[in-house]
Amino acid sequence: MTGGDDTPGLTPDDTAGLAPDDTSGIARRIAETIPASLEGVRIDRVVSLIADISRSAAADLIQSGGVSVDGAVVIAGKEKMTAGQSIVIDVAQVKGPERPAADSSRQLDVVHSDEDVVVINKDAGLVVHPGAGNQSGTLVNFLLAAYPEIADVGDSMRPGLVHRLDAGTTGLIVVARTQEAYSSLVAQLASRSVTRVYSALVWGVPISLNGVIDAPIGRDQRDPTRMAVVVDGRASRSHYAVERSFHNPKDAALVACRLETGRTHQIRVHLASIGHPVVGDATYGGVRAGLRAGRPMLHAKELAFDHPTSGERCTYTAPMPPDFAALVTSLS
Repeated sequence: MTGGDDTPGLTPDDTAGLAPDDTSGIARRIAETIPASLEGVRIDRVVSLIADISRSAAADLIQSGGVSVDGAVVIAGKEKMTAGQSIVIDVAQVKGPERPAADSSRQLDVVHSDEDVVVINKDAGLVVHPGAGNQSGTLVNFLLAAYPEIADVGDSMRPGLVHRLDAGTTGLIVVARTQEAYSSLVAQLASRSVTRVYSALVWGVPISLNGVIDAPIGRDQRDPTRMAVVVDGRASRSHYAVERSFHNPKDAALVACRLETGRTHQIRVHLASIGHPVVGDATYGGVRAGLRAGRPMLHAKELAFDHPTSGERCTYTAPMPPDFAALVTSLS
């Protein structure tokens, strides 16, 4: 969960990684198999969706030879995709805006910093990296001001990032300060040895107070900009435990969720799929009368990984943000 925060979920070449899936890091090359939900969609639109870039940037990438379908370089973005085709996108060739610029206008909540990594407690509403519609004012811009060395770590447009959180999600995100640390963290995410635990306030109280949601996630057949539980999606597992239940003014529950995989919107989609969407989540049915929330009530509260240099297991926690805590306090 991306979180980050923290786009698409198809069938990847796991050795290439996946830009929108923080399980295996933010990759420079994306390989996907086109699902039924993208049948008949133009190639340039598919590239824009998968790579999280603008349509014009997708067109430029196609023109420069950075996209291939079924092994052949694409020469026309207007051609339409067929389910089952394989598409490979070389994100490193994206001719987008200039590399992200440092911006010192905002101070970040730094939980930990050493020569190899920095752990940030991200605020609500803060977009993690530049993308379509968000070219500045992102976490990356502010990180570059405080840690300029990350400019050459990982992807130049997403320097230092190995995973992400959705804009509305708060909480912990780790950033690599060296290429060695980047490689280590990407490998740990791919092997699923990184621990990520989230707090979620959901509508209703799950019948089972503990459980595992094991359901594949892919593009919604009716709306390819959304994710959903779909038969041909990517294997996805979320563990959950109800910590508190409430019945006034509405039935709701505070749930701890631990990611086993890290698909796009995974926690939000999985909880909605069992009838308990995250409160405030307009995309997945979480905006209802009775509880007011300006964003999805989802918070990355715990993050643990092996330090890239020492190998020591490092665990960090972030307190519930004020808006989340105030809403929980209002319930009984």
